[in-house]
Amino acid sequence: MSDHEGHDDGTHDHDGDADGEGHEHDGDGDGHDHEDGYQPPNREVFHHDPLGQTEVWAGMSVGELGEEYGKAGIGAGKLHEAIDIYAEMLADEDCTVFFSLAGAMVPTGMRTLVADLIRDGYIDALVTTGANLTHDAIEAIGGKHHHGAEHQHGKSVREHDEDLRDEEVDRIFNVYLPQEHFALFEGHLREEVFPAIEEEGSVGIERFVRELGRANSEVNEREEIEEDAGVAAAAYENDVPIYCPAIQDSVLGLQAWMYSQTSEFTLDALADMTPLTDLAFDAENAGCMLVGGGVPKNFTLQTMLVTPGAYDYAVQLTMDPEATGGLSGATLDEARSWGKLKKEARNATVVGDATILLPLVVAAAREKIEN
Repeated sequence: MSDHEGHDDGTHDHDGDADGEGHEHDGDGDGHDHEDGYQPPNREVFHHDPLGQTEVWAGMSVGELGEEYGKAGIGAGKLHEAIDIYAEMLADEDCTVFFSLAGAMVPTGMRTLVADLIRDGYIDALVTTGANLTHDAIEAIGGKHHHGAEHQHGKSVREHDEDLRDEEVDRIFNVYLPQEHFALFEGHLREEVFPAIEEEGSVGIERFVRELGRANSEVNEREEIEEDAGVAAAAYENDVPIYCPAIQDSVLGLQAWMYSQTSEFTLDALADMTPLTDLAFDAENAGCMLVGGGVPKNFTLQTMLVTPGAYDYAVQLTMDPEATGGLSGATLDEARSWGKLKKEARNATVVGDATILLPLVVAAAREKIEN
């Protein structure tokens, strides 16, 4: 009956005194009683933690913005968690920090950010790609990346790239790099890097990259290059190892291979495994910041498979979905199942563009621990 008439037997009254069973307020003041006397079921998963409303104001700091994100849900809440974990990782004086850098992070403007983290003692080992090292060296010795576009007005993307090909300009999404910079880079390697280690014959990749960092630093200072000496130079100057497990997959690797054809120089891909695993083995606590996926991410995580420990902290910034089963998008919770993270490890995965996320996370974390 839609008019609720005919229920005068008291069984549906909500005044708490009709049938005397199960509908009275318990009066314990816990804030969860309802006016109708309804009591929620026992809740083991849910806990009372209401969201707030994110506020922004003129002049707010990045750290304050990070705290405001903590009031929200979805990606904002994840980003706040990542900032908090990364700050704790950096503040832990007993923590050895591994930093994995994939993607096109150097040519898109993240170079100085990473170099500063090395100089300021926030990275104990860097795992990256040969591409990032190539672009890092190009800037160190006077080359420059430029703002560009992914297409031209009135032309298809293909026509746009055909025009760039004719102009001898390489494109990385909306970043341009004139091809003559690669000739500059080749000359740098052949004049400043290879001769210094050629007599050693077979060398580890970390040793080769260290020599690249030395050369970048010296040429940058000697030629009074306006641009910062960069990532490899900062690592060389601060005795931080750089591991590049897929160096063959880059212009740097191609140049090393070509030089090896006419000299005793060659690279030993396994030589770095011992010092890297020793670093992990000796770490009292261990943390990793994973920027992007690919080989650097896996190389950083798999190190823990041959040590008695695992990562205590881990933060991942990725654009890759986990549902494909690929490692680049795999969550850090999945890594826990492999023993790469401790069961009790603090970890966060944030999905999004690392050129946006990394500066936010680093700036907010540094503000948190340095102020």
